[in-house]
Amino acid sequence: MSVADRPSIELRTHASIRELGDARWQGLLDADTPPFLGYAWLEALESTGCVSPDVGWVPLFLGLWHGDSLLAAAPAYVKGHSMGEFVFDQSWARFAEDSLGVAYYPKLVVTVPFTPATGPRLLMAREALAGIGLDEARVLNAFAEGLRKVAEGLSLSGVHVLFLPEAGAAQLVHAGFHHRYGVQFHWRNAGYESFDDFVARFESKRRTQLRRELKEPARQGLELDVLTGSDITSELMDHVFVFYKNTVERFYWGRQYLNRAFFEEVAVRMPEELHVVVARRAGERRPVAGAFNLLGKRALYGRYWGAIEEHRFLHFNVCFYKGIDECIRRGLEVFEPGAGGEHKLSRGFEPTLTHSVHQLSHPTLTRAVADYLVRERQAISAELASIEPVLRPLSSS
Repeated sequence: MSVADRPSIELRTHASIRELGDARWQGLLDADTPPFLGYAWLEALESTGCVSPDVGWVPLFLGLWHGDSLLAAAPAYVKGHSMGEFVFDQSWARFAEDSLGVAYYPKLVVTVPFTPATGPRLLMAREALAGIGLDEARVLNAFAEGLRKVAEGLSLSGVHVLFLPEAGAAQLVHAGFHHRYGVQFHWRNAGYESFDDFVARFESKRRTQLRRELKEPARQGLELDVLTGSDITSELMDHVFVFYKNTVERFYWGRQYLNRAFFEEVAVRMPEELHVVVARRAGERRPVAGAFNLLGKRALYGRYWGAIEEHRFLHFNVCFYKGIDECIRRGLEVFEPGAGGEHKLSRGFEPTLTHSVHQLSHPTLTRAVADYLVRERQAISAELASIEPVLRPLSSS
């Protein structure tokens, strides 16, 4: 399809990221691109069957091309359900089907499967774009137009772009999409030189409790280690997968989206971007708990946690405190530990808006969702305004 007064620029759909290719995809990334947007991560989801038509995720990657040159691309999927997205629209589906009598599925989502973490959703080769006189705003407008045409051409109920940065969301809202807020709890590095600097920002009572929690693993005879790079072995991935499955099976809402083969693939292909915290009994090799994280150039992303033994405060140490300590040591700006969990607030994580945008094809459904989103944004904004900061201002630390 032609794009925005540039007849030689085309938006094409691709049934696999492999059609775009490793070199072309990597050419769209920069130093700040999160690891979950790398070719290895996205291709591993496909090659191991975690993402496939059989599980309701049909790859439909979008590429903006100028001849044989890939100028921009987005990870996109046609979905037959709403699982694994973490932006919950099941009530919209029920309203569409029960009250309007129209099908809500299939739909188009632009996201990284099973990954509620913020990152760009349209990746751009900026130098190539500049070379043919296209700026980012025009490209995003063309992308919005292209999304609408893809949805129309495939008779999809709508388009959902999930966990994109606020600026990208604002640009797509300007192009006619509807804005949705979510809330996560992120840790931000205020220039701390040590973990003690961070602890010092809490009030006295909370500092005492936090230090008590920090001492608990040693009192229990446990040692915590951080593994990355050459330490990411197949044996370690065996333990990580067991931890992942244990957590999934522990909760009634748990869903196993990933298989053992996926963990093996990413361990082989991107070990420097994997960050695993393990807890072991002193002197023993076998981990009893662990957190599987992704390590970016500016942020740490918590993905999965699990344990085969129950120990008081172990979750906080493995998933939160060790990650914060690592961010300070590495000079990382942000730690996104994943979706949910207000218990993170009292441990120094701050409430943070997340963003998604939506466009639906049915006019009555569009009006109902748009009205709902206005009220939802107002309620979330009011809730965030009412939360008292846990960390003291830096000037009084």
